[in-house]
Amino acid sequence: MSGKTLLTIGSMILVVLVSAALLAPILVPRDPAAQDLENDLQPPSREHPLGTDKLGRDILSRVLYGARVSLLVGIAIVSLSLLTGLLLGSLAGYFAGWVDQFLMRLVDVLLAFPGILLAIAFTAVLGPGLNHVILALCLIGWSGYARLVRGEILLLREKEFIQAAHALGGSPLRVIFLHMLPSLLPPLLVQGTFGLAAAVIAEGSLSFLGLGVQPPTPSWGSMLSEGRQFLLVAPHLSTFPGLAIMLTVLALNLIGDGLRDMLEKKGK
Repeated sequence: MSGKTLLTIGSMILVVLVSAALLAPILVPRDPAAQDLENDLQPPSREHPLGTDKLGRDILSRVLYGARVSLLVGIAIVSLSLLTGLLLGSLAGYFAGWVDQFLMRLVDVLLAFPGILLAIAFTAVLGPGLNHVILALCLIGWSGYARLVRGEILLLREKEFIQAAHALGGSPLRVIFLHMLPSLLPPLLVQGTFGLAAAVIAEGSLSFLGLGVQPPTPSWGSMLSEGRQFLLVAPHLSTFPGLAIMLTVLALNLIGDGLRDMLEKKGK
């Protein structure tokens, strides 16, 4: 498939998911936290299109509200990590010397450990919760953006238009943000798209382990965890939140692949 086709398909899926999340209060048949113990573990039906969980809560309502949590966490993590990586990577690439050495060795240390293990360690220390999940994933997520920005800055420093900006008396901040930043946006956009998919998976993993969003707030990861013990009698408890994660990650990866292919063709 061409990059444009991948981008179109991914965007269509993502638009549907985001629209469903935003319109959840209108679309859901009932309160996602409302319990009905007399109708627990019900299979998909007309009244409950995706069935109910062990407490009789409507799965469709919880999946749609869980989309809000996953997308909110993903966007917050990518935004904060990207801004931090952009700032530190720019400093490392532009000023070089000891600043570059210090920041890149810090990046090497963070990249030497599996990201999810560091996130588990941070959330175990900080305690479970939405804000702590975002903070923990941001503490390790900025390193990839910093390395990317630093490499691009090192290449841009040798360009003639950058040297001309210096010759005209441009300050470092002016050169970086007015002259270098526009060239950094395309690769950062691609990296951010893939990073958003990774953040959704990471949030789901932490919630699955009980370190993320706490009940009764619905989360795809916690819904998967709750459905483990009922896989044989009520597989829909885990099937539908798992499909939601799969579709979200698939859409974001298609968008990232499409953007990368289009940018590579444009650069040739």
